[in-house]
Amino acid sequence: METKWLEDFVSLVETKSFSRSAELRHVTQPAFSRRIQSLEAWLGSDLIDRTSYPTRLTHAGEIFYEQALAMLGQINNARALLRGKRASPQTTVDFAVPHTLSLTYVPRWLNELEDAFGDINSRLLALNVHDAVMTLVEGGCDLLLCYHHPRQPLLLDASQYDMISMGTEALRPYTRCDRDGQPEFLFPGTEDQPLPFLAYANNAYLGRMVDLIMNDARQPLHLNKRYETDMAEGLKMMALKGMGVAFLPESAVTRELKQKQLARADQNGAEWEVTMEIRLYRERPSIQRPGKPLVSRLWEYLEQIAAENRGARQNKARRSSLR
Repeated sequence: METKWLEDFVSLVETKSFSRSAELRHVTQPAFSRRIQSLEAWLGSDLIDRTSYPTRLTHAGEIFYEQALAMLGQINNARALLRGKRASPQTTVDFAVPHTLSLTYVPRWLNELEDAFGDINSRLLALNVHDAVMTLVEGGCDLLLCYHHPRQPLLLDASQYDMISMGTEALRPYTRCDRDGQPEFLFPGTEDQPLPFLAYANNAYLGRMVDLIMNDARQPLHLNKRYETDMAEGLKMMALKGMGVAFLPESAVTRELKQKQLARADQNGAEWEVTMEIRLYRERPSIQRPGKPLVSRLWEYLEQIAAENRGARQNKARRSSLR
């Protein structure tokens, strides 16, 4: 048996889609299906009920899912031990975070959190969105911080994972400013002179958000893809060099906007942007997997803050409706 078969199976359980899991695992769907079949052959039991749609597990599959998570967790712990990385102590909170949030949102958030909650020993794993989610599912972290959009949701079972909404973030197009502080490129471009476009690589979560923006736009964009990467920070650096237009999270460009190094490339505002929710997830504690006491205290505190913020927004909305 190969470890990747277990990872494939866990991905399939979470997405309930062969095609989606194949995309996330960076293989063709036929190859992905063969790997699931190889796992079933090795186990000598069908894991997937192929007579139903959407994808469902057989009884054997439901039993093996928990075993697969446990095995992957043991494998990861053994690998960490052999590499000299001991398991995180009970006094350390392990975060799995997509690269962009790890560079923009997390430093400010942790600083504010420590001022209010107290000192926190933390370890941050910066990954792509899929791998960050898999790290939580496999037991490799305590908390997962990530983006969420209803049209590109993270399919985490609400009965198994708790969630707190931490706020929102807008994804918009930005370009370098000229000497007068004006944007060098402006949407939508023309057919004769398409705008140089700095794009996200295939399967990048923010790339799928950009696809939503373009599909929903009332007028077509004229773009010429000049560069591609899965890192928002890489696109920002290229935009600062004047290489083109890039869609970037607002938290990634706060300083550059204030210093007039970057400016919005869209004139019509909301037509060329999408708002994403920032969510925090944890595996719901159980008798078998109670989790760290520190994480439980932190979670209770964050839930209280989230409830207070919701109440404040509701009161503000009520006051506005009475005017």
